[in-house]
Amino acid sequence: MRKGAVEVAGGAAADGPQQRAAAPSPRERILQAAMELVAASDGNAVSTRQITERAGVTAPTLYHHFGDKDGLMEAVVARGFEEFIRSEGSIEHTDAPIEDVKRLWDVHVQFGVTHAQLYLLMFGNAGPSRRPGVVVEAERLLEAELTRLAVAGHLAVRPVEAARAVLASNIGVTLMLIADADGDSAARDAAARDTSPAAAEPLSASALSVQTRDAVLRSVLTDPALVDTPRAGAPAGQDGQPSYVAAAIALNATLQSSHPDQLSGTEMKLFLEWLHRLSSAPPAPPGRRTDGTS
Repeated sequence: MRKGAVEVAGGAAADGPQQRAAAPSPRERILQAAMELVAASDGNAVSTRQITERAGVTAPTLYHHFGDKDGLMEAVVARGFEEFIRSEGSIEHTDAPIEDVKRLWDVHVQFGVTHAQLYLLMFGNAGPSRRPGVVVEAERLLEAELTRLAVAGHLAVRPVEAARAVLASNIGVTLMLIADADGDSAARDAAARDTSPAAAEPLSASALSVQTRDAVLRSVLTDPALVDTPRAGAPAGQDGQPSYVAAAIALNATLQSSHPDQLSGTEMKLFLEWLHRLSSAPPAPPGRRTDGTS
């Protein structure tokens, strides 16, 4: 009787029409309870009993809406990904694409360290032949930003390859910062007592994050100096990277993003294949010009 009363009180039988309209559904209560318990779990398993008690529902109600605990955890990851997309999608484009990519990295790190247990569910469960959908989607978002760099002639590799390299580093740094924060209770206590201005900086501004971010970005740019001088517009072709490769990557990115109708599907496919071959060319050997002469 007591448990049933709790369910009714939180559901459609609340006191008055306005409260009924505002009350969350049993499904939403279960999902919110699971997210709160995961966030406070410190890496420990969360039981269905804990979830149902917190949500004020019975176990059959959970199974009705989510099938089983795995289904509920998938819904938790999906909800977490919605929050992640909102945080990354809130970045407005500027006239310096490299700055937008750097901020996208920082937002990713900050989301991870402030939603540690949820982030571990989202990005920490990869395995052999298993690539979480959240990783695929995060890579797609990053690739879209890197394509702007490619169109400007600043990318030394194709956007898809750059996105994989940058995201792998981004996830690795975030997981390491989470592990450091979780594993060093003394450091957490010291940080809590620290009231200096530096302590107020987000973890995305930590030396580890910034140094790794800038290093991996320099590795995919035609001109590494662009990381420090985002509006310098240095020409492509430095550090042994053939200028035609950067041009091919830029044209490839432009064509794929604009979908021109001047070429047939077959012509476009062939043209993109040629561009891909050019953009995959290795750097010219030292002392040799990029036009083939010595």
